[in-house]
Amino acid sequence: MFKGTQSGSAPPVKRMGIAADHGGFMLKAELSESLRAAGYEIEDYGAYELDSADDYPDFIIPLARAVAGARVERAVALCGSGVGASVAANKIPGVRAGLIHDVFSAHQGVEDDDMNILCLGGKVIGAGLALELIETFLHAHFSESPRHKRRLAKVQALENRNLEP
Repeated sequence: MFKGTQSGSAPPVKRMGIAADHGGFMLKAELSESLRAAGYEIEDYGAYELDSADDYPDFIIPLARAVAGARVERAVALCGSGVGASVAANKIPGVRAGLIHDVFSAHQGVEDDDMNILCLGGKVIGAGLALELIETFLHAHFSESPRHKRRLAKVQALENRNLEP
C-alpha cells in the first residue's frame, strides 16, 4: 500500500494532476485510487475510458498547461513508454517534464532541475514502483542552489526566445 508520507521529510505536494492515453490508462486508474486513498487531491485530465485509438497529446497537453498555469502543483503523465508524454509535456512553456523509472532520478529531477511533471511508461513499470517514484517526486523540493538556478535561467531564456515571433 502507498504510504503517502515519509517520516522526517518535508510535507509533500498535495494537489496534483494526472493524465494518460490508452498505454497508461490502466496504471493511471490504479495510481489515482491509491493516491486519493493516501490523501492527495487528484485532478484527472483523462483519458476517461480505454480507447486504443486515442492520442497522448490530447490528454498530456491540457495536463501540462494546468501545471504551467499553477492550477495543479505537479503532475504525472503516462503513455505506453512515457517518452511521448515527456515530449508533448515539454512543449509547454514553464513545464519541466522528465521520463523517470528510478528513485534517484525522481528526487534529483526536482532537487536540481525543478521538474514539475513526472512521466511514466504504463507498459514499462508496475504500480508498486510507480507509487514509490510518485511519492519520491512529490516529497522532493527544488534545492534553490545558485548553480541550479543559473542553469534553469538558461533554459528559461531559450524558452523565451522560442516564444518570440
